[in-house]
Amino acid sequence: MARVKGGKNAKKKHNRILKLAKGFRGSRSKQYRVAKQSVMRALTESYRGRKERKRQFRQLWITRINAACRVNSISYSKFMFGLKKANINLNRKMLAEIAVSDLKSFENLANIAKNNI
Repeated sequence: MARVKGGKNAKKKHNRILKLAKGFRGSRSKQYRVAKQSVMRALTESYRGRKERKRQFRQLWITRINAACRVNSISYSKFMFGLKKANINLNRKMLAEIAVSDLKSFENLANIAKNNI
């Protein structure tokens, strides 16, 4: 029986990694061993970054809601507690959007929250 060599598969694997490393500087996009390390790290960082982005957006929304609450003379925590008591289920993303674009509606929500504390 003839001997099977793995050259074709190795070449395919190398090309897959080098394609992912396209745009990296220097040997990181040319040499397989260096490219493999760079790609592994880049994929790890991108995964972590996707998780971090969600945290950062939540922080931004809370900051915007808090600023709008302070204008209406109520703290963020009391505002959220009042909304929960009033059975108003709006997520922070929507509350932040209302706080930025529609101040009148947010003022109404703040009054509802104050009345339900």
